[in-house]
Amino acid sequence: MSDSVLVYDPVAPGGNAGLAQRVSLDTLAGRVVGFIDNAKPNFHHLVDELAELLPARYGVARVVKMRKRSASMPAPAEMLRELADTCDVVITGSGD
Repeated sequence: MSDSVLVYDPVAPGGNAGLAQRVSLDTLAGRVVGFIDNAKPNFHHLVDELAELLPARYGVARVVKMRKRSASMPAPAEMLRELADTCDVVITGSGD
């Protein structure tokens, strides 16, 4: 029997695929902010609070909230397409 130990690194290698598409926003005023609720408990509480805070404090024009069916499933392509077409920035989050 061998005394060696095999260790697996569970971290996926990082990619640079989306870097060219990133755009920095100098302000949120007049922008549309989207949220993807991953359907875990309590995230909707944070999103609801931010939906009130962002327009009042930062001049956000509109907040779009969408909810995935399950935390273990990716967001449907139609949802991502709609968010990309209507939002200036999209935030996805997790609760518990």
